[in-house]
Amino acid sequence: MKINDLLNQTSEWLKGTGPNAEIILSTRIRLARNIENKPFSNWATKEQMKQVFDETLSRLSEVKTIKAGMILSLKELAALDRQFLVERHLMSKEHAMHPDFKGLLIGKDEVASVMINEEDHLRIQVLGSGFNLRKSWELADKLDDQLSEKITYAFSLELGYLTACPTNTGTGMRASVMAHLPALVMTKRIGKLLEAITKFGLTTRGLYGEGTEASGNIFQVSNSVTLGQSEEDTLEYLERFVKQLISHEENARRTLLTQQRAELEDRVWRAYGVLRAAHIITSNETIDLLSTVRLGVDLGIIKEIDRLAVNELFIATQPAHLQKMEGKELTPPERDVKRAAIIRARLGETRV
Repeated sequence: MKINDLLNQTSEWLKGTGPNAEIILSTRIRLARNIENKPFSNWATKEQMKQVFDETLSRLSEVKTIKAGMILSLKELAALDRQFLVERHLMSKEHAMHPDFKGLLIGKDEVASVMINEEDHLRIQVLGSGFNLRKSWELADKLDDQLSEKITYAFSLELGYLTACPTNTGTGMRASVMAHLPALVMTKRIGKLLEAITKFGLTTRGLYGEGTEASGNIFQVSNSVTLGQSEEDTLEYLERFVKQLISHEENARRTLLTQQRAELEDRVWRAYGVLRAAHIITSNETIDLLSTVRLGVDLGIIKEIDRLAVNELFIATQPAHLQKMEGKELTPPERDVKRAAIIRARLGETRV
């Protein structure tokens, strides 16, 4: 399996087949782990980072859950390939920078991945479609157990798993959902909801996690507390809140359909029309229009395409994906032309 093979497959989280997938695009469990008696990545010398990289890579290659996938050394990858992997949510933007002695393991279905020498020695990730915290946690826990048989983690009986950033110490777990909330934005109810998220001790970020703002009406909601709570506590707390979040978005969608249907349909069809006709389109405009079209698909306003087609376009129209498909680097204006051509071609296909 090679990186270019990923172009020809749909990431599991994009399939739109999980529970409540019309609102929750994906569920992610991320575990931060470090190796006992080894300095954290940010404080390690190059030689120490190399030791962690070499030892970890050889041991992880034996782990069953990700054995059939890819094992990558980031230093051997072009910058474009690293950005491509970030766009697919297989690793963080921070991990793509300064690639020396950094690695990435990817399961064959892109559900599980492990970053080596990010902020922590290991960042274990499971990413699935829809709202499925329990299933994602079960797989992450299984992978974590398999890794712990090969590697001795840095662990304190008093504090839990020791991590580079104190905010991750304890369980080392970040559980998150990627929520599509266009109706709450259109009805201007999103502000109060974001305030509530903060008061509940949760965190919101954009499509690409920490350091990114929400675009395309997509918000990533995750726990912010890892110390003094069990994994079960975290899952239950986030699960309760996300169910309320889903209910609020569903109510807002019903409001749009019953009280503002003409305006909603006009907005949806205008977005669809622009995407199908544009010959030059930017990334920001694309994601905003796709968000509106996805809402139209989920509400049955647009029947010509399905949710999968829209989900795939969220990623296929990103800069690195465009250039990988073209087989060469493109300038921003060239990407805008290529993006529009891909959208016209895909929305012209019958997907249902």
